[in-house]
Amino acid sequence: MPCCKLDFGSRSGRQRKLASRKGPIDFVHRMGCFRDPTTGDGQRMEIESVQGGEDMWASSAQAKFPDHLVVMVNGIVGSAEDWRYAAEQFVKKFSDQVIVHRSECNSSRLTFDGVDLMGERLAEEVLSVIRRRPGVRKISFVAHSLGGLIARYAVGKLYVPVSNKEALVVAGNHSSEEYSSSSTQCLERHQEGRLAGLEPMNFITVATPHLGSKGHKQLPFLCGLPFLERRASEAAHWIVGRTGKHLFLTDGDDGKQPLLLRMVKDCDDIKFISALRSFKRRVVYANANFDHMVGWRTSSIRRQSELPKQHLLANDEKYPHIVHIEREISANTNRASRVDSQAVDMEEEMIRGLNQVQWERVDVSFLKSRQRYIAHSTIQVKTYWINSDGKDVIFHMIDNFFL
Repeated sequence: MPCCKLDFGSRSGRQRKLASRKGPIDFVHRMGCFRDPTTGDGQRMEIESVQGGEDMWASSAQAKFPDHLVVMVNGIVGSAEDWRYAAEQFVKKFSDQVIVHRSECNSSRLTFDGVDLMGERLAEEVLSVIRRRPGVRKISFVAHSLGGLIARYAVGKLYVPVSNKEALVVAGNHSSEEYSSSSTQCLERHQEGRLAGLEPMNFITVATPHLGSKGHKQLPFLCGLPFLERRASEAAHWIVGRTGKHLFLTDGDDGKQPLLLRMVKDCDDIKFISALRSFKRRVVYANANFDHMVGWRTSSIRRQSELPKQHLLANDEKYPHIVHIEREISANTNRASRVDSQAVDMEEEMIRGLNQVQWERVDVSFLKSRQRYIAHSTIQVKTYWINSDGKDVIFHMIDNFFL
């Protein structure tokens, strides 16, 4: 007896063909045989393969279509499958409130093309999703590793300031009793702007190298050895293409600053910081240890002296791998770095630039987990049966998510 009924009628021939290319096991998984096709409250989990990724939402005869778009972005050599577990939990928790789009426009070797090109592709993909889903009104991003940098570039491309006229129109739609508060909110939105016409809600990154990979222990598997770090910086572009130059801040040959330095301020054509400021929440999840790909400082946007002391790290009963939380605490941007070197100077500039907006910092530790040596994937629950210990991080993300 088959494990479930395969409803081929709900998918187009093109979609079935795309699914079959990924192999028979993954095809069956996509069709729902190995997961509950409902959200737990009687609503069916709808999955639609689309060009560039996959949309997932809950539906029922009574439910309205979700108005909150959640875009999930994979890291280097990753794919939309990396966020499957998290996407399912989001839809189960928020039922008909969110539609999750798992991006695939930057997968596998396409992640070697450079942060700017990948950011352009992601922005175009998001616009295509919005065109397909005209009912969405809000947008959030959840990104892993390199995907956080891609998402930061993309939101800069999508950012559009809200004009005074638009603010007054929105305020005029409220009753007189609500006018005062709504006017204030509209003025705030005027300062914040929109992303492709949508209201920005949550910008969440997970183990993202916000400060790049250059510098002492920013790429932990090199063990902090200056010789290896120097060689990695010189050879990165041979391994991961233009992305390597961007991560190691060696792309300034055309007279411009390295891309990651430009991305911590508003440029003439792309308003990177204004776009980040437009979100109601900005959150960074960072591995405090055993992440061999992304260091604690770069993923949490901190200086070495600002990292929490080990005695302050304590497991949360509800979320056993969450060990420290700073809620919307901005770093002291006036404090200069004590070390005078080019790498640290650039790092300091990025910290100061990114701290023009407030961040929630959530520190994660898999110290007591058998999956600690693959912490970079476990924090995302990339593959459930290998990275299941990271599920409490996903639940923490969901429980604090702004709708």
